[in-house]
Amino acid sequence: MAFNHLPAAMHDALGPLSVLPVTHSVPMAKNHRPSRPPGNSDTSHSPAVVLDRLAAVAGRSARITHTEHLPPRAGTHAIWPDRIRPEVVAAIQKAGIEHPWAHQSAAAEHALDGESVVVATGTASGKSLAYLAPVLSALLDGSEAPNGRGATALYLAPTKALAADQRRAVKQLAAPLGNAIRPAVYDGDTPVEEREWVRQYANYVLTNPDMLHRGILPSHPRWSSFLRALRFVVIDECHTYRGVFGSHVAQVVRRLRRLCARYGADPVFLLASATAAEPSVAAGRLTGLPVKEVADDSSPRGELVFALWEPPLTELHGEKGAPVRRTATAETADLLTDLTVQGVRSVAFVRSRRGAELISVIAKERLAEVDRSLPARVAAYRGGYLPEERRALERALHSGELLGLAATTALELGIDVSGLDAVVIAGYPGTRASLWQQAGRAGRSGQGALAVLVARDDPLDTFLVHHPEALFQQPVESTVLDPDNPYVLAPHLCAAAAELPLTAPDLELFGPAVAELLPQLEAAKLLRKRASGWHWTRRERAADLTDIRGEGGRPVQIVEEGTGRLLGTVDDSAAHTAVHEGAVHLHQGRTYLVRKLDLEDSVALVEEAVPPYSTTARDTTSIAVLETDTEIPWGDGRLCYGSVEVTSQVVSFLRRRLITGEVLGETKLDLPPRTLRTRAVWWTVTEDQLDAARVNPEILGGALHAAEHASIGMLPLFATCDRWDIGGVAVPLHPDTLLPTVFVYDGHPGGAGFAERAFHTARAWLTATRQAISSCECEAGCPSCVQSPKCGNGNEPLHKRGAVRLLTELLRYAPPPPGEPSSALPPDQEPAPEGAAGAEATAPESREQPPEDRPGT
Repeated sequence: MAFNHLPAAMHDALGPLSVLPVTHSVPMAKNHRPSRPPGNSDTSHSPAVVLDRLAAVAGRSARITHTEHLPPRAGTHAIWPDRIRPEVVAAIQKAGIEHPWAHQSAAAEHALDGESVVVATGTASGKSLAYLAPVLSALLDGSEAPNGRGATALYLAPTKALAADQRRAVKQLAAPLGNAIRPAVYDGDTPVEEREWVRQYANYVLTNPDMLHRGILPSHPRWSSFLRALRFVVIDECHTYRGVFGSHVAQVVRRLRRLCARYGADPVFLLASATAAEPSVAAGRLTGLPVKEVADDSSPRGELVFALWEPPLTELHGEKGAPVRRTATAETADLLTDLTVQGVRSVAFVRSRRGAELISVIAKERLAEVDRSLPARVAAYRGGYLPEERRALERALHSGELLGLAATTALELGIDVSGLDAVVIAGYPGTRASLWQQAGRAGRSGQGALAVLVARDDPLDTFLVHHPEALFQQPVESTVLDPDNPYVLAPHLCAAAAELPLTAPDLELFGPAVAELLPQLEAAKLLRKRASGWHWTRRERAADLTDIRGEGGRPVQIVEEGTGRLLGTVDDSAAHTAVHEGAVHLHQGRTYLVRKLDLEDSVALVEEAVPPYSTTARDTTSIAVLETDTEIPWGDGRLCYGSVEVTSQVVSFLRRRLITGEVLGETKLDLPPRTLRTRAVWWTVTEDQLDAARVNPEILGGALHAAEHASIGMLPLFATCDRWDIGGVAVPLHPDTLLPTVFVYDGHPGGAGFAERAFHTARAWLTATRQAISSCECEAGCPSCVQSPKCGNGNEPLHKRGAVRLLTELLRYAPPPPGEPSSALPPDQEPAPEGAAGAEATAPESREQPPEDRPGT
């Protein structure tokens, strides 16, 4: 793949390449699932040796703040239930799997008993086989029916890539069964001429919730024979269905269940999840059904060496003269380069599309200095690529042609990339569940594996690399979703009514909020009540009322101005920050500048360029309290939760020098404001509390602003969210509370459950926030504690020590959880003495912004 050469200045910023000896990777044998924990026969690629080589480069050893060794674990075998067809057992054995693990057998038993079940075990523990065995057995039974399709199964994956990968796996496993098993992918990439065959003849259809919502359910009469015979619905990687996206998927599943019932089917739901807290509760909320739980992982595991890595401070200074660490992007590019030179098969997970592209470009450039054959063995993989580009990359990864890959979460989920030796994670991915999911991509053949978490220069990452117990001694989070969110439920009621008129017996299926919403939908002339039920009244498609992955609106097409070539797309909700005029856009290693953003036609026109900088959008925000649901006194202050209206506007963008992050300038933008009604948690402080904290009016704005930035950064440790799912506002005197107030809100219409989780864990959340600020080694505030690169006010003002004293005073009166002592702060966390002076102005309202793209494809 072609890519532009980077400016010479970038090479200077990166520093010298650590030239390691070129070795050749030894192909790993297919995992035949031995009963004892496998070892790594290739000692040159053992995780400890690989890490030692990475750390041996001058100055690097001090960057490793902690190394966790997870020992290998033996597996526990069982036997398949006798109701699994012997032909299916034989096919599984032919694939090299003599006996199932105990959790696979237990899950299959539940499925055959007609009980919905969630398998919540570790990465590479064989979750796919746990549901495939009963599914294939049922399909084989169904193939003997007169019409050859007496049973069908539906598979839902969060991404197209995972569905395509699963089809390959199913086809390979079921090959000995001949034409009895007919798997087919049905998504937006499926050619029109193939779709009718899938509807009429496929008995195992693999798709995604988006296609189920927009394509299959609205056209259910054409799918009647498939739905009538539906025995099983598989929901893979179900832990990814969280927040607003998860709430939408929950309602799509309820619409599916309703239509199946009309056709006389009652499918069993089989769910696969990464290790999660209370998986049966989350699965039940997703499906609306009671779900059995299989969470005891009985599979073997190879050794995992997990290193926490903090990039060094540089001589550069950021905003307000703050010290700046080397970026996680630069550090990850170095590590991916060195791993590729070693012949170590690796994936670097990156949070943004732009970051994945940049790491790939840098690694290619540096590898060319070592061996001209190596750059072709590294690539980027992200959402927004055209289908043919994704497929080519997936084939190259499977074949081993690619040795290193810089990928977004589009590759995180379930895709079988067996044979990987190492994973580098550029920045904490937002949840412990996602962290372990990404780390588990390596060592999938049962061999030892290396995982490295490279900290970004922000409060949460800095906190984690110095508090490893928060990662390795804490359970994964609960999945948060709210199917009763009225902004989610309303469009799905309309879609359901368009599929079949809604009747009184249907209402219980969609939840308790239906009774209140139906009159509103009637008043809006979206639904009309008749004797047969509620009917959809419009000519347009009801399924188009909502985009289940975002906030609605057409995706913005990114088009090359000179040629008219479509490069890709970006979500409408992210367009203002990602493809505004002047934005730098990366695609397949090439750099483009956005010349025009046409919001009316949803098109961004770009031209190829080689700017020596990246761009970061900034916005300003105001917030109004609509309703306070609940409040708790914290001394004289209050902790509150309720509904708010947020008005935000992208006002400018920064140009930052590549790799170093140095700010080169700021350019104003003229984009329309956006309004969001959502849910928020907020806290207030009184004048007496400010006096006790020694926070005078001159530093009040900076103290509130600093506390807001840090608390947004820390919330993902307590709620199943990414920091981009939430926003914040700090106001020295808010017109609705008449007090100094800090708000943290869900960045989705109607809320996503994150602010509610913050309200319920506020004491622990704000205590960790205070600790993250006070333990930072900087003097007056930096990106590792209170600065945000996306602050709409240019990180002005901030007062680090004022924030510490303010949070200390607030937490002094925080009510403890049941069974804990009343004092919120131990004696060693008393207010710190007055330190360096901060900004001497009150803080205008500020808000963290979303990134250029959200998860999903």
